Amino acid sequence: MAESVYRHAELMVETFGDEGKALREIRKHMAWYFKGYVVGSELRTKLAMVTSLEVLRETLDQLDLDSPYPGVDAEGPRGRAGSPKKPALPKDWLESRALNAAQSQDISAAELDVSGG
Repeated sequence: MAESVYRHAELMVETFGDEGKALREIRKHMAWYFKGYVVGSELRTKLAMVTSLEVLRETLDQLDLDSPYPGVDAEGPRGRAGSPKKPALPKDWLESRALNAAQSQDISAAELDVSGG
């Protein structure tokens, strides 16, 4: 789990090109990542306030990595969606980290549908 959280943060830094902004964004996901796990309020608070990859690594290193999966306590909806939804990715989406022309067109069309133009 800790490595997944850290990798997520690294990818966000890469995406935003700004470590501060990326770490502010990753803080939104901490409650979801650790839902049901016995982490402790002090560590949860630290995770929700990370300011850099270095601080995130130091904080994640304090987790008990032998802690078992919490089972049903970790299940169920996350966020404000109300009910879990099955994710769907466009065809061949995971073949490359770069978009091909067809994927770029699909995204543009989807953005127009959502934004209203």
